[in-house]
Amino acid sequence: MSPEGATSWPTLSLAERRVLGVMVEKAKTTPDVYPMSVNALLTGANQKSNRDPVMNLSEENVEDTLASLQPRGYVTRIQGGRVERWRHNLYDVWNVNKVELAILAELLLRGPQTEGELRQRASRMESIDDLDSLRAALKPLAQRKLVLFLGAEGRRGTLITHGFHAPTELQTLHSQPRGEEPIHVPTATAWATAEQVAKLEQDIAALRTQVHQLQEALDRGLEEMRRLKESLGG
Repeated sequence: MSPEGATSWPTLSLAERRVLGVMVEKAKTTPDVYPMSVNALLTGANQKSNRDPVMNLSEENVEDTLASLQPRGYVTRIQGGRVERWRHNLYDVWNVNKVELAILAELLLRGPQTEGELRQRASRMESIDDLDSLRAALKPLAQRKLVLFLGAEGRRGTLITHGFHAPTELQTLHSQPRGEEPIHVPTATAWATAEQVAKLEQDIAALRTQVHQLQEALDRGLEEMRRLKESLGG
């Protein structure tokens, strides 16, 4: 991991950001379900509220993501119960406090945000009284490159993001005109999800064809029964 004062941090894939963000969020907001099972992580990763972009990960995607994060020290598997569970190690990995981790988790879950958006949303996890409190928490994170400003720091509307983007993705974010919705650069995971959706749509179309064929066969059978009944004088 990058030491304190590092100029950059290891890139996290979209799925890795989502899984880590969910772990932090659930540990803070619903501690009774933490550490988390793969199924709980899947539900949290794909939920439609407080997420951008909305994702459609599979159980295999989540398991592969955990397998990628574990050797790097981001997560630990908890064994011994009936269901395998996972917890994050981000306090130690990133050397941050509770408020700082809440800010980072919110950025991992939703991507670039303004100061006002970030304060309101991160306050779901840890209390951040006002913008001055947020700025005080952002300062050491920015110094360590854990967060980045996509514009002039302190200017109204400047977006803030986390420091785990790929260089090409970060370049795209920097070049985006201010005031527009953040661009979400597709990753390998995003493309895999799109392929899964396309396959699902094909499967649904095939099932509809089968249902239509079965309905036609049923109608023919009913018609033959009606004719047979009539021929027997029924």
